[in-house]
Amino acid sequence: MSFKEVPFAGTVPSPKRENEGMVTGNWRTKRPVLDKDKCTDCLICWISCPDACIDQSTTGLAFNLKYCKGCGICAEVCPSNAITNVPELDYAD
Repeated sequence: MSFKEVPFAGTVPSPKRENEGMVTGNWRTKRPVLDKDKCTDCLICWISCPDACIDQSTTGLAFNLKYCKGCGICAEVCPSNAITNVPELDYAD
């Protein structure tokens, strides 16, 4: 790999489509849950997510749980406390 192929400033672009070979969310112990009434759409969570698993859609923010590792960074940086981490065992899916 030449220096021209290295991403700018060491950043790695988000995948453009889902890749089943890279699913990492199946070992998560906590899951982020969004309270849409509290969310101000500031996108700080989206910027801060190290796994790029927060999607922006026409209906608002959504978590792609296939890639979310449950690190809790999104909940920590949310200024309106709209995101909470809850135990993964509380969900059947």
